[in-house]
This record gives sequence, C-alpha cells and structure tokens, in this order.
Amino acid sequence: MVTREEALEYGLSFPDTYQEAPFHDDNWQLVRVKGSKKAFLWTYERDGFINLNVKVDPETRDFWRRIYEAVIPGWHQNKEHWNTIILDGSIPDEDVKTMIDESYNMVTDSPTKRIYEAVKRIPYGRVATYGKVAEMAGNPRMCRAVGNALHKNPDPDNIPCYRVVNGKGELAEAFVFGGRNMQEVFLKEEGVEVVDGKVDLSKYGI
Repeated sequence: MVTREEALEYGLSFPDTYQEAPFHDDNWQLVRVKGSKKAFLWTYERDGFINLNVKVDPETRDFWRRIYEAVIPGWHQNKEHWNTIILDGSIPDEDVKTMIDESYNMVTDSPTKRIYEAVKRIPYGRVATYGKVAEMAGNPRMCRAVGNALHKNPDPDNIPCYRVVNGKGELAEAFVFGGRNMQEVFLKEEGVEVVDGKVDLSKYGI
C-alpha cells in the first residue's frame, strides 16, 4: 500500500464511515466514524510520500515504531496516542491494514461493544452471569447494561448470549431466544445441564 487511494478505500471499508477534508485543504483527507464523527485515519502527502496518522494503544504504539523505521510518533498530533505511517513501500500491506484496524477499533470502542466481545469469550459448554460479563467488559457495575445489550443482540449467530444467566444460574424468560425454552435447548446442545430452568454455576460457570 503506497497510495492515498488505497488507504482511503480500506478505511472506508469499515462500517459507518465517511471521508472528509475538514481544513479546506485537499492534502488532508480523513476517514471518520458516523455518529461520534471521530477520525481514525488521517491521510496527507509530506516529503514526497503519503502519510497516515492512526490512533494507537500504548501497548502496541512502541512495538510498531520499533519494528518499522517508517512508523514514527504522530506528526502534528498527540505522540502518546497517534502514530504516523509513511507509505514508502517498506511496510507490508497486512501490517498497514492491521494498524488501521487497531485505530478504528479504538475510536469505536463503547460499553456495548465491550459487552458483545466479552460474551464471545464465554467458552463452549460454559455460562457466565450478567455480573461476570460486566466484569469481563471492564465495569462490574454495568450489569443492567449487559441485559440491555443482549436484548438488542445484532448478531446472535456470533454473539452467544444464550450462555449468559443471572446470578443464581437461572435462565432468561421463555421467548427471549426465539421460542419457548430455546436457551435451555441451546445450552443442552453444548452439554450444559439445566435443571428446573437453572444451571449449576459451580460446575458450568466461568
């Protein structure tokens, strides 16, 4: 990846994104997230190369700077939280895309997203309580938010909310999962024993 067009095309491939030139200067083309309007990809030409500014996690920031000379502290941005990628052809496309991925994930982070990611980590054949999911999502106090998020589950095939039970191991109400007692059916298919609408957390809980 060496051109601005390639970078912008990849940035715009993420959900709910749009391109903008906020400074009335065509050299600066950004990709933002709809709603929050946060930018996760800045593109501009500098010293003969297209540069990309991407948001970084402190845990990976120095790693990228260390392994590639063409990754430097964010130019014209907070160097603690941004890296600049110089598209001089020295960085494999896969790693450029990974850095853009990480930037998008950072600016779109939300409690709901963290809840869904936590539910995805519940192992096959196990269950977690609302409290445990809240803890896994980074805030043990947001049990109610867990319930709300799972009620609006946008991707039931990949977010196994049927593995979530209340603090007593009790299953949800009958029709939450598309039919009477479907949560019990799904759990039993994974080998989880359900007795009188309840799961033994000491045996199956995480």
